[in-house]
Amino acid sequence: MMHHSVAAFVNNPLHIPPPPTSTATPTNGAWVWRVTLVGLVCLLLWDASGLDLLVMQHIGTPSGFALTNNYWLSHVLHTGARNASVVLFLLLWVLALAWPRGQHPQLGARGQRVWLLTGVTLSLLLISGLKAASATSCPWDLAEFGGVTQYVSHWDWAQTGGGPGRCFPGGHASSAFAYLALLPPLLLASNSRTRQQAGITLWSVVVAGLLLGLVQTLRGAHFPSHTLWTAWLCWTAAWLWFALGQWFGAQRQARQQRQQRQTLPT
Repeated sequence: MMHHSVAAFVNNPLHIPPPPTSTATPTNGAWVWRVTLVGLVCLLLWDASGLDLLVMQHIGTPSGFALTNNYWLSHVLHTGARNASVVLFLLLWVLALAWPRGQHPQLGARGQRVWLLTGVTLSLLLISGLKAASATSCPWDLAEFGGVTQYVSHWDWAQTGGGPGRCFPGGHASSAFAYLALLPPLLLASNSRTRQQAGITLWSVVVAGLLLGLVQTLRGAHFPSHTLWTAWLCWTAAWLWFALGQWFGAQRQARQQRQQRQTLPT
């Protein structure tokens, strides 16, 4: 169903006709699920390797992490970046609801903009919800780094290690990765220029998310895998939400066509 939904959207992303000079050859959305599967396999291999703890052992010491309270990491790239993301999130909602009121050649209709931003919201809620329910503690809570708890893999749901938990996946990285939910219709656009611009935006979001995750790793707040899982979860949630929207749209269109046929004179 999801592959059909993506394919149905390719021919007319955002329901906007392509410019006369654009290449109207639709893209194949199958690459999305290949990337998703490869990413999942790589993450599972990383978790199985034990590299999380090894990386943190090279950053931290028995007395903690030297960069935990570093001004640039703590105040600028953590608190400042988080606040900037909140401002951007609220600004996008204002624009989606108030401007432009009707159809826009690049931004689509209001309902389409709201659907995509709802995807961003759901990605943020997904990461926050998983983090709140997690029994995994942060690196700076481990006894090995001056804390009080023992290391427990985020796959070992039955144990807490005696720590506070609520550390998996990485919440700060979701301040960037959640915006992946805006990109699916643009990445599958018929217009090659739109796809190129969406690709640039995609890599910008990925780099921003990895940077925010690195900030927290250097501070001792998250293992590297926490950031990588946040990226994969936000990416997957973005495409599932996109596919669901296309399925609803296809169902609505089919219903309208049936109604039109029923009103035709026999």
